[in-house]
Amino acid sequence: MFFRLPVVRFFNRVINRAMVTVALVLLQIGWLLWAFFSLTAGKVWVNAGLNVLSLFITLYLVRKDENSDYKIIWLVLIGMMPLLGGALYLAFGNKAPAKRMRQRMQAVERQHTADLAQQPGQTDALDPASRGLSRYVSEYGPYPAWKNSTAKYYPCGEAMYPDLLADLEKAERFIFLEFFIVRTGKMWKGVEDILVRKAAQGVDVRLIYDDFGSLLGLPSDFVVQMERAHIRCIPFNPVVPLVSLVMNHRDHRKIVVVDGNTAYTGGVNLADEYINEEERFGYWKDAALRTEGAAVWNFTVMFLDHWNAFRPSEEDYVPFMPQAESLSAQSDGVIQPYGDSPLDEEALADTVYLNIINQAQRYVYIYTPYFAVGETMLEALKAAAKRGVDVRLVLPGIPDKKLIFRLTRSYYVPLLRAGVRIYEFTPGFLHAKCYVSDDRAAVVGSINMDYRSLFLHFECGALLLYNSQVIALRDDVLRTLPECREVQLADCRTSLAGTLLDSVLRLLSPLM
Repeated sequence: MFFRLPVVRFFNRVINRAMVTVALVLLQIGWLLWAFFSLTAGKVWVNAGLNVLSLFITLYLVRKDENSDYKIIWLVLIGMMPLLGGALYLAFGNKAPAKRMRQRMQAVERQHTADLAQQPGQTDALDPASRGLSRYVSEYGPYPAWKNSTAKYYPCGEAMYPDLLADLEKAERFIFLEFFIVRTGKMWKGVEDILVRKAAQGVDVRLIYDDFGSLLGLPSDFVVQMERAHIRCIPFNPVVPLVSLVMNHRDHRKIVVVDGNTAYTGGVNLADEYINEEERFGYWKDAALRTEGAAVWNFTVMFLDHWNAFRPSEEDYVPFMPQAESLSAQSDGVIQPYGDSPLDEEALADTVYLNIINQAQRYVYIYTPYFAVGETMLEALKAAAKRGVDVRLVLPGIPDKKLIFRLTRSYYVPLLRAGVRIYEFTPGFLHAKCYVSDDRAAVVGSINMDYRSLFLHFECGALLLYNSQVIALRDDVLRTLPECREVQLADCRTSLAGTLLDSVLRLLSPLM
């Protein structure tokens, strides 16, 4: 910790936090190249080696079964920078995590595939389009759909927080938490106090947090503190600058599971800005979902698969199943929690979003803090608007990352020309990640509309089909729109230099 924390803090002061990963990996590549230069007879051999690497990466990408937009942008980048393009792809673009991580995680997932088998009769009441979308998630996730489940949508973190604390207080068997960001402050203190007390009572308390996401917000002895309080803890994919190049794959999921009966997901992390106890970029608008009943099982398996890949504790998940009273919960449509990861070539999150857009007949409303997508997603949104669907994007009015906000705005003109309506949330930063369509389907989760979320990170969400909270999310969007500024084409004029900058940002978008 003596070495890595000062390095990261230095970069965090100099550049935007969103670019810390970029800066660190570029530094590592530069250091490796410098070392290579010093050990070789001359520059020619280095150039030749890098060109050969880029050639092999190009051939690999051409044959790879992966999202075509993601491949094309890397092929263009490698073509423009043949000396460094291949090395940049290995550092930033390769979806396959480190071999050891991949082997561990895939072994556990294969062992528990049967735990996620789709039970018959769960989607019989759905219309054919909804049933097809649910079938895709259950077969290619694989994450089953469930009746006998209920949900509650929260339009902001401060609305969710009291219910979260109340549910943690009720825990009798276990509490599982998995977050991208954990930061000391009022929100974490409220959660921590309950976790410590419950662990002392014999409740099985476990925490997974992303090491990069939480690096600047936790003390260096955080894991030691948690273990002393009998809270078992895993920092996911620890950051080791100048040593590890495998920092690209982060655990961006937000999951809480209590006794297998209740679960939370959404965009809310465990830090004070998420409940507006700290103002960073104006008002922080987020979203969360509480699930109760049979559907909680999907979140439980997601968590346990991650946990047992790095800290093997059990092979049998049956003791963590929902209890009988939870399984008999009143049904409210269909709830289908799911996860997405870079472990396979299935872009599950991207495909779910595309299916909702392509199936929409009346409207699609979208909350997303970042927008950096390929041509397939862009064309789907434009095509929906052109066929008369009311497509609305709600984005931040005050950005947390100005460079990425500039990239987001570079997409405005083609979308507006096609009839997509774009809104910027003027009171502050919108961090929610939600889709809602036709009073029929919705997604609430951790999945941004950018390359990192859709292709590189570990993510999660909950698909709601004919659930009452689909309407609750729709109504939240309609209440939020009057607080937003609707963007017009006249607002999008830019200079030649601005156009060139936008083009460069679009080219480099997979690195952001």
